[in-house]
Amino acid sequence: MKKNLLISVLFTLVTTVLLGIIYPLVVTGIAQVVFPKQANGELIKVGDKLVGSHLIGQPFTAPGYFWSRPSAAGTAGYDPTGSSGSNLGPTNKALIDRVNASVQQLQPTNPGTPIPADLVTTSGSGLDPHISPASAEFQVPRVAKERGMSEQDVRALVAKHTLGRQFGFLGEARVNVLDLNLDLDALHPMR
Repeated sequence: MKKNLLISVLFTLVTTVLLGIIYPLVVTGIAQVVFPKQANGELIKVGDKLVGSHLIGQPFTAPGYFWSRPSAAGTAGYDPTGSSGSNLGPTNKALIDRVNASVQQLQPTNPGTPIPADLVTTSGSGLDPHISPASAEFQVPRVAKERGMSEQDVRALVAKHTLGRQFGFLGEARVNVLDLNLDLDALHPMR
């Protein structure tokens, strides 16, 4: 019995050091060398100022910017420490009211055009940095008007920032909202 207890304690210590310290350090070291940008959160800087991450969405509310999809993460949304979906079912009154409010806000910006679902629904994490190309297209007239640009020029920027399916078959086409808005600011700043 004493021998089995000693073996159990030693095994616990060895696996704790091996799997809790050495393995994470090795994997982190490899990630820093092979994928440094991804390992550090794909942060985006403009000059010396940190403006966001390619991986985490953020709210944009000004009319001259493309708007992200709604977020249920945290009480104010887009809180990476509160990442989660709303977990509200399709018949839940709170979800229906929130979606209806989003529709009421969006419809006047492009009357008569169907609103893409991802502009009125949250993602599973609540932090999705992307919108669908259809959601970007829905917003083109508003952004072009606010920035004094032609819709064709804004569509060209959207096309430039549209990413296809990962590896050609995973997921759907998507547009990173922060990248698109930063490019808009660089090429045609707000008046």
